[in-house]
Amino acid sequence: MKIYRLDQVMNATGLARSTIYKFISQGTFPKPIPLGDRCVGWLESEILDWIMRKVEERDSTT
Repeated sequence: MKIYRLDQVMNATGLARSTIYKFISQGTFPKPIPLGDRCVGWLESEILDWIMRKVEERDSTT
């Protein structure tokens, strides 16, 4: 199990920080895991699953 920090999530998804947090507040993106007082991370598997769902959505509409 691997934890991604925000910069890694941004690189993996191509999304900006503000977009990631907007999607989190909308409930359409994995919630971060608190790692410390001012530190969060995301499970790699949840980010990869989110990306795969986006691919499946794209493929189901064509």
